[in-house]
Amino acid sequence: MRILKPSLKRLTAIAAATTVLFAFQGAHAAEPEHTFKMATGWSGGPLTTIGAEAFAKNLDQLTDGRIKVQVFTGGALGNALKVSETVKNGVAEMGHTWMGYDWGKDSATVLFAGYPGSPDSERMLHWLYEGGGVELQREFREEKFGVISFPLFMRTAEVFLHSRKPVRTLEDLKGLKLRTAGAWLEMAQSLGAAPVTTPGGDVYPMLERGAIDATEWGTPWENVSPGFHKVAKYVIIPGVHQPVAPFELVVNQKAWAKLSDKDKQAVETAAKLTTLNSWMRIGQEDAKALELFEANGNEIIELDPEVQYRTQEIAKEWAEKQAANNEWFARVYKQQEEFKALWKDADAYRDVKVRE
Repeated sequence: MRILKPSLKRLTAIAAATTVLFAFQGAHAAEPEHTFKMATGWSGGPLTTIGAEAFAKNLDQLTDGRIKVQVFTGGALGNALKVSETVKNGVAEMGHTWMGYDWGKDSATVLFAGYPGSPDSERMLHWLYEGGGVELQREFREEKFGVISFPLFMRTAEVFLHSRKPVRTLEDLKGLKLRTAGAWLEMAQSLGAAPVTTPGGDVYPMLERGAIDATEWGTPWENVSPGFHKVAKYVIIPGVHQPVAPFELVVNQKAWAKLSDKDKQAVETAAKLTTLNSWMRIGQEDAKALELFEANGNEIIELDPEVQYRTQEIAKEWAEKQAANNEWFARVYKQQEEFKALWKDADAYRDVKVRE
């Protein structure tokens, strides 16, 4: 039997095809895999499930499982109120936090985290993603805190207070021991309250045993899981102290530098997707939460207009004072005020009157 020898042309073609196949397989195998630890400030609830954990799942899907994020509860990897430090120091590669916890280091953080002078959540989302806010946030956090930062999770207006005492007027706030955080600590004092700050996991027992009279934490739905309504009869609305609360993804600079451009884009996309999804979920669930409180026997109290107006006045005075002494605050505040001016007629051209 005669053995046919392959021609030089055929051998060359086989060799070329094999080279391409192995090159493709090598390139695929060379795609880097990463496992990152994520420190958070939360013991559970929506901030964990539709925030940190949802982000981890979205990033896993966008990278075909190459980037895994292990989510740790508040305090597991460091101080729950100092997640940005934990990430900067490399104890965790990522963190999920509220930027307002760092207001003592730089008051400009509250402009990205929300305070009584902020716009509502829809407008804040537009400012962040269409009005230059995301770019400012990234630049600010990297320059002043040494971490990479993106929005991650968006609250609607919070409950003003879950309280053991009825609160309607400015007089009712005098001496009220309330748990809060961020710049509202300082502003609440201006209203005569006695505010303290503490990690979220400590709030329920403090409220239950009367160490505090009242707490603010999240939106109506977010406050269902910690159960504040079970130990505090009164639910005070609206959340004039926090009309919006964007949360934040922080990433260690060295960990960020290890990512390819494609993977960096995946992180940004996963964070944005999680933020928009959380906002829509919270909006829907908030609509149901007040009914639950009423069914539990809670009394829903609406703050007197004088409290709402005075709170906003204090916020404006505070913000202008900060802008006079903080270049970053002045820069971000100016851009936000210009954005609010652009949107000033939005209600007129968008809201349609409906006969009830």
